[in-house]
Amino acid sequence: MKAPILSFGVAALLAGLFMGCNRSSQTIKVGGLVALTGEVATFGAASRNGYQMAVQEWNQRGGVLGRPLELVIRDDQGHPAQSMDLVTRLIEYDRIVGLLGANLSKVSLVAAPIAQAAGIPMISPSSSDPRLTGTGDFIFRVCFTDRDQGAAGALFAFRDLKARKAACIFDGGDSFPAEVAQVFKDKFTSLGGQVVDFQEHASGAANLKPLVAKVLGSRPDVLYLSDFYPDAVLIAREARTQGFKGALVGGDGWDSPKLVPAGNLGLDSGFFTTDFSKDEDRPIVQDFVRKYRARHQEDPSAFAALAYDAANVLFDAIQRAGSTSGAAIKAALRDTDYPGVSGRIRFGPERNPIKSSIVIEIKGGRMLYRGSIAP
Repeated sequence: MKAPILSFGVAALLAGLFMGCNRSSQTIKVGGLVALTGEVATFGAASRNGYQMAVQEWNQRGGVLGRPLELVIRDDQGHPAQSMDLVTRLIEYDRIVGLLGANLSKVSLVAAPIAQAAGIPMISPSSSDPRLTGTGDFIFRVCFTDRDQGAAGALFAFRDLKARKAACIFDGGDSFPAEVAQVFKDKFTSLGGQVVDFQEHASGAANLKPLVAKVLGSRPDVLYLSDFYPDAVLIAREARTQGFKGALVGGDGWDSPKLVPAGNLGLDSGFFTTDFSKDEDRPIVQDFVRKYRARHQEDPSAFAALAYDAANVLFDAIQRAGSTSGAAIKAALRDTDYPGVSGRIRFGPERNPIKSSIVIEIKGGRMLYRGSIAP
């Protein structure tokens, strides 16, 4: 009877060793929810590039916890309806341990409850709706919020541009530009300025002439356009056509390589707040820019930088946690102090980063680093 027992014991030991080796060689899967198609596809493409760069760099250094990283990308097309099924599949079928994304707040607000219920840490690179992290304690972001952005734009317009009368034009059908515009209005007024007009429009409106004429009739010093770049370009062109000479100010929805080529007739003397500038002289920024250019033959946008930071923050947390358990990763994320390319990343009580915003100036058809505004 001893021989069979010994054989079973050896077989069990070998099986255990095999399973252990197999487990250590398994990839650590992370999901990436990005808008690769649709009206903000440049945001998604830049985010994918940032995620992939971070994954490649960690894998070249030996991976995380001695295991290679695998990035599973899903295209949400910028539509909330797509995200529910995609996130469920990432969690249940692909067995991800963390979720990166989404680009747009309206998509992240649908994805976040699913990740929260499953205990999967989620880090959005660019969803700035203040409600997002209120979904639960597994939900983080590395960008500043709409409130931070609107307030920074108002402070810049009042303090740096010396504007005293502002008008806001925004897409009333999207929570992002509407929220940012409202915060701008509140902050600008609290500083002593006057918001002389506050107008919403339909997304992609074909005839903006009457609306812009009405707003310009209130004689603002500055126009605040919180829209994404396609609509911001249309409004800027119309405002310049109608003779507006003042400054145009917006948020990170402008941050696209398509902004200046498409709108160079109207967006000079324009400024927008964002999380990153390729021209900032910090060594970590310039190293990232150099590597990104070498890979993609173009300059990185804020969306690429934020995605790179979000991925690095997640991988660093997994490494420090010593585990792929969602609860362990969440705990490590709360203790994050990471030197990101978009700035030093630490999380406040609501899992939002405490960081400065960057101001970009559009001048001579180029997007130039103007400075930063502390929160």
